[in-house]
Amino acid sequence: MSEVEVGAVDVALARVCANCAICRRARRKQKGLPYELVRRVEERICPFCRAYERVYGRKAHEPVNGG
Repeated sequence: MSEVEVGAVDVALARVCANCAICRRARRKQKGLPYELVRRVEERICPFCRAYERVYGRKAHEPVNGG
């Protein structure tokens, strides 16, 4: 897989996802409606979740601390 260059716009969009109440809850709880919503929506619909993956190298629903 090739490296994707991350620009200032990607960082700004990823910051929105990092502060999004639904995405934060999905990352923290790893279950429930917010988790399922983010998991199903992130790649196809949400530009903030896609930018989050490009900037941080993990999906928007994956826990920050790795577990």
